[in-house]
Amino acid sequence: MISTPGAPQVDAARLAAALVRPGGVWTQVTTLATTGSTNADLAAAARAGAESGMVLVSSHQSAGRGRFTRVWEAPPGTSLAISVLLRPPPAVAARRWLWLPLVAGLAVADGLRASTGVAAELKWPNDVLADGRKLCGILAERVDSVHGPAAVIGMGVNTTLSADQLPVPTATSVVLAGGTADDAALAEAVLAALGGWYTRWLAAEDLRGEYAARCTSVGRRVRVQLSPDDVVEGLATGVDADGCLLVSVAGGERAFAAGDVVHLR
Repeated sequence: MISTPGAPQVDAARLAAALVRPGGVWTQVTTLATTGSTNADLAAAARAGAESGMVLVSSHQSAGRGRFTRVWEAPPGTSLAISVLLRPPPAVAARRWLWLPLVAGLAVADGLRASTGVAAELKWPNDVLADGRKLCGILAERVDSVHGPAAVIGMGVNTTLSADQLPVPTATSVVLAGGTADDAALAEAVLAALGGWYTRWLAAEDLRGEYAARCTSVGRRVRVQLSPDDVVEGLATGVDADGCLLVSVAGGERAFAAGDVVHLR
């Protein structure tokens, strides 16, 4: 893992003391002042055989990525990047991995409420919102290697971005949403929540109701864009057992495993 000089805003030893427990989800914590991409760092670690439960936290990414290879970057000290490396047991069906970004969204929403006071909501499949504006993006990636498959989940939270620093008008930050931004408290709260949700997911609990109750996509008309030429509109009615978004369209109900979702008025 490569970083530039500077002290991380989150103390690794204190975070590890709060999270790492025998038999727990988290096994190792690293914090950086800055890096290219926390997801890329952990993907490389996964290919090298790193164990499940690694956590990487950085206050700045110079080459952060979103879905569909989109670039994600914010000025140093205005966001928090958290990535985790998890290796679900072979008994967990591959189709259930679609739930991982949804589980991460639940954890981020819990962590934000607990540590910042911001009442966050979810947008299927990988955004966390405050007052309808994007506060956090989530990127879950599967990494295959000779060491077996791994999931790398990245969560990028806008913490202290000012209005003139927002990348798009539909974004926001913790401070703009009226919350208190403390990177250490936020990282601990999100990871503690994620450990709990991941454990429930591993146990094959039915999380559909809890997710739907927090997801603003459910119960409203949406546009799902699968490609520039493939767009579907309908009423989002919930998520299925595999985490796919269910949309009522002419002729019945369709399940979407991926796609850009736009909330329609």
